[in-house]
Amino acid sequence: MTKQNNVKKERVIAYIDGFNLYFGLKSKGWRRYYWLNLQALMRNLIKPYQILMRTKYFTARISKPHDKQKRQTTYIEALGTLSDFDIFFGKYQLNPRNCRKCNYFEEVPSEKMTDVNIAVELMSDAFLNRYDVAYLLSADSDLTPVITSIRSLFPDKKIVIAFPPERHSKDLENRTRFSFTIGRAELAKSLFPPEIKKSNGYILKCPDLWTKKDEP
Repeated sequence: MTKQNNVKKERVIAYIDGFNLYFGLKSKGWRRYYWLNLQALMRNLIKPYQILMRTKYFTARISKPHDKQKRQTTYIEALGTLSDFDIFFGKYQLNPRNCRKCNYFEEVPSEKMTDVNIAVELMSDAFLNRYDVAYLLSADSDLTPVITSIRSLFPDKKIVIAFPPERHSKDLENRTRFSFTIGRAELAKSLFPPEIKKSNGYILKCPDLWTKKDEP
């Protein structure tokens, strides 16, 4: 029997901060990785002795512009074809902002509830003993308190922070012994196929914009 076979299997649940991941990819100009199979990504990130029990994705539906809304809807439907996968929706809102100097008016988008939703699921799953290891894909420092609480209440459970590209939080890093930044290689081998067939026969296609050359 090999040494690897002697390692105790660990149950994993992944918690993915959708907007944090998206804006990390956007900051890198890695548009080609927007069509990301998050279940496959997690399987490519965890250790051989770990078992992915469930993946939880946290996002909010945008209201405009129409073309972005359509692309997001297509992607969410693609994620909906995955097994052992849950989607939790927060609230996306546009806040008016007016420049006092130039009188320029704009609507600034903000996403609400994601950090709270993640914190609730992390703590609830810990209490119900649904994981041995939690992988948190986020760099949102607002999640620091729940990480601290879980480590205190459940010292046998591990929290692994997987930072999206171009995203990092020293506060989160300092609260756990396990953290890393997701690399391009893992993303590249975790994409959906260009077309996905839903259970009703409908074909979902990767948005054309996402198949073009990466942004500079």
